[in-house]
Amino acid sequence: MSVKPLLAAIVYGLTGLLVLAGCGRSPQTTFYTLTPLVAEMTIPRVTGPSIAIASVTLPELIDRPQLVVPDAGTRVAILESHRWAEPLKSAIPRLLADNISRLMNSDRVSAYPQHAANSADYRLFVDLQRFELTGNTVVVDALWEIRSAKDTRPVTGRSKMVETIGSADYEAVVAGYSRAVAALSKEMVQSLRSLQTKE
Repeated sequence: MSVKPLLAAIVYGLTGLLVLAGCGRSPQTTFYTLTPLVAEMTIPRVTGPSIAIASVTLPELIDRPQLVVPDAGTRVAILESHRWAEPLKSAIPRLLADNISRLMNSDRVSAYPQHAANSADYRLFVDLQRFELTGNTVVVDALWEIRSAKDTRPVTGRSKMVETIGSADYEAVVAGYSRAVAALSKEMVQSLRSLQTKE
């Protein structure tokens, strides 16, 4: 065999091995979940009014399995290897219900779909305007409304929570989101308690 065909065979062989090696390895995917940051009450829970997280809407940009972070300028990056463990449209109502249950020391707080929440004493509606990473902070900006079964005037508000993250890793980003949702829960509970005293 002459030198040229031999070199060509070696090059093709090495190329094939590299392709096979690349196909054999897939990038590792990391999954993240939002967590409640309101401490559990140690006293027995009371039987209070029923509260339902009736609806949570969020921007389409973040309503996806992947984490979305800013890139350069007006661009964003959708991170295929960094994903939410459950859809945000399910995780955020569950987290709000968990936080509010702890704050109210009540076991009657649930994340129901809107059509199933009609019998609750209080229904909470949340419209997330922003749920994003900006520089070294995360921002959770939400319009919200509390409706009472007693047909009193609904209580509405807007809360903008900004949490500084101490690290650029995505685990710190998700922890910042959890703190921001906890702060949102506290603001809503303050208004909920105020509404209860007026009824």
